[in-house]
Amino acid sequence: MHLKVLIVEDEKPAQEHLQRLLRQLQPDLQVLDCLDTVRHSVQWLQTRQADLIFMDIHLADGLSFSIFEQVQVGTPIIFTTAYDEYALKAFKVNSIDYLLKPIDEDDLHAALQKFTQRQPARPALNITELLEAMRQPAPGWQERFLVHRGERLMSVLTEQIAYFEGEDRYVYLVKNDGSRYIVDYRLSDLEQLLNPAHFFRLNRSFIAHFSAIHSMISMSKSRIKVELLPAARRPVIVSTESCQAFKEWLNR
Repeated sequence: MHLKVLIVEDEKPAQEHLQRLLRQLQPDLQVLDCLDTVRHSVQWLQTRQADLIFMDIHLADGLSFSIFEQVQVGTPIIFTTAYDEYALKAFKVNSIDYLLKPIDEDDLHAALQKFTQRQPARPALNITELLEAMRQPAPGWQERFLVHRGERLMSVLTEQIAYFEGEDRYVYLVKNDGSRYIVDYRLSDLEQLLNPAHFFRLNRSFIAHFSAIHSMISMSKSRIKVELLPAARRPVIVSTESCQAFKEWLNR
């Protein structure tokens, strides 16, 4: 059976990125439609049905949760979201799958496998419970990191950190003075430990503190080149899929 998918996403680059990954993973998959508003989604779901829905939370005309207040949806849903990990316990409570943006091919593959192997029983979507859980305050963010160089140990405050860089199998903490230390974390782990008001995941290799962003240059295909201080050893490009979230973060 060919999987028939509906994508509800208001950012065109994110739509295209998701479609490209889906077709790479399942060439016979059929994308029935790509919708960008609550209104169009409600109209579509009143008369049509998909096997699986990928749905962003923030749409052009409001939160996608309001779709479920206007039309009954029995189709399994995988939410695509830029929310921080702490807020996503709301989805776990409701036994709903989710993917963090920018969507990674391996994560998408795992979500599709989970869908195809899913249990038939699925609890009803509790919108109130979702919203309440997402409004709860975040846990305390990590304030310092223990690093070492040889036999010397040092505790580095987060305000002393310019950025983290993943290179080969290692992740480096780079201080404002340019000194570099290997840390025993993955970048994905650091995303959950760092205060998102101060740090942003620029791409697969860099998480930067706001104060380390020296300048930005718009590039083709909606990408942004970021100049960091101290200077990074390679170009730092914010991908098309992350650009909108990056701009929103800069404008908080």
